[in-house]
Amino acid sequence: MTSQKTIAQAKKDNVRFIQLHFTDLYGMIKSVTIPIQHLKGSLEHGTWFDGSSIEGFSRIAESDLFLKPDPKTYAVIPWLISEEGNTARFICDIYKPDGKPFEGDPRYILKKVLKEAAIMGFEYRTGPELEFFLFSKDNGHLKPLPHDSAGYFDLTTDLANNIRREMTIALEKFGINVEMSHHEVAKGQHEIDFRYAEALKTADNAITLKFTLKAIAQKYNLHATFMPKPIAEINGSGMHVHQSLFNLKTKKNVFFDANDKYQLSQTAYHFIAGQLAHIQGMSAILSPTVNSYKRLVPGYEAPVYISWAQMNRSALIRIPRIFANRPEATRAELRCPDPTCNVYLAFAAMLKAGLDGIRKKLKPPKPIEEDIYNLDEAARTEKKINTLPYSLWHAIKELKKDKVIQETLGNHTYERYLEAKTKEWDEFRLQVTPWEIEKYLEIY
Repeated sequence: MTSQKTIAQAKKDNVRFIQLHFTDLYGMIKSVTIPIQHLKGSLEHGTWFDGSSIEGFSRIAESDLFLKPDPKTYAVIPWLISEEGNTARFICDIYKPDGKPFEGDPRYILKKVLKEAAIMGFEYRTGPELEFFLFSKDNGHLKPLPHDSAGYFDLTTDLANNIRREMTIALEKFGINVEMSHHEVAKGQHEIDFRYAEALKTADNAITLKFTLKAIAQKYNLHATFMPKPIAEINGSGMHVHQSLFNLKTKKNVFFDANDKYQLSQTAYHFIAGQLAHIQGMSAILSPTVNSYKRLVPGYEAPVYISWAQMNRSALIRIPRIFANRPEATRAELRCPDPTCNVYLAFAAMLKAGLDGIRKKLKPPKPIEEDIYNLDEAARTEKKINTLPYSLWHAIKELKKDKVIQETLGNHTYERYLEAKTKEWDEFRLQVTPWEIEKYLEIY
């Protein structure tokens, strides 16, 4: 949509207010609201905001930044419809006063790597699966108990079936093509999946999904959380990402090769090898919190070991089988990211790693089709199976070693991301937890 058509559509939709959305370094959605009469000026010139107040953006001395709404992301917010006038939203790009893109904008960082892929003749397509929990509230206070006791695909004990239905309807009004929703493995855990698409659109859809699910949950006095491991000893929430490269000219999936055992092309093998080579360096981006590493442990379907395979769900990268006569569905599923990541930064790092593998013609190790969790340490050593970082601190150390992932972020964002995540780790390691009190207080 052009700016002119967008303004006309907003008037037709009886829009009175506009929310301008963007994400901070952590992937948290931020927003400013403007009246409809200022939409034309915002589309043409941008809307000023103070970048020094946003995590990871600008210092006080260089804080002036501008939001430019992307007309393609226009949508009326379905739960903010009223007789006095409706509210719409745009996802925005961020610019500096000189008109240049702000180098710390996560959406811009993804756009840069997508452009790099386009120069090589590729379009990057992704399909993330964001799992989440619903927790009950008591007089507005969050209770540490799941909303229901249902399990995987359960129906009769699934108390959120109608809630997910309302979430799906709301997402469809944002133009998101929902393919499936269901109860997940853990109590109170759910998943809503949407159509695989070009990575920027998919990232926009992912932050829209988070925004929508939280808003709908609040209507039912519930809290939707994407925290990876809110409850110990049950399955955590991941964000498996299906990904492939398409030829920009022919629009054909370049991962497909009918003559290969796994129906994978050499380009696909190089891409997989690149991600495996850089996975430790990008773990701090894909699994960005202290809590992320409580999920990445054996026994709960989360990947721990750096390997790839076709059907083996203990592998880090899985190659799902494709239906006959559907080569466009050939893809590699990366299983370690979780939904607390900044999706723009995650996709940028994943693509950059894959492109590095293609450029260098890297070869992946042999696939591991057996359950790696059942292998002892000697067997894993013999097969040269390495592990993901075991903590945020370990992941930060690996990020410091990986020049390719640092280049993805750029100097500005890399320095601020490293500072923010080191601070987060320091805050955690200085805590005295209830577990420590119970474990040590009386016996020492």
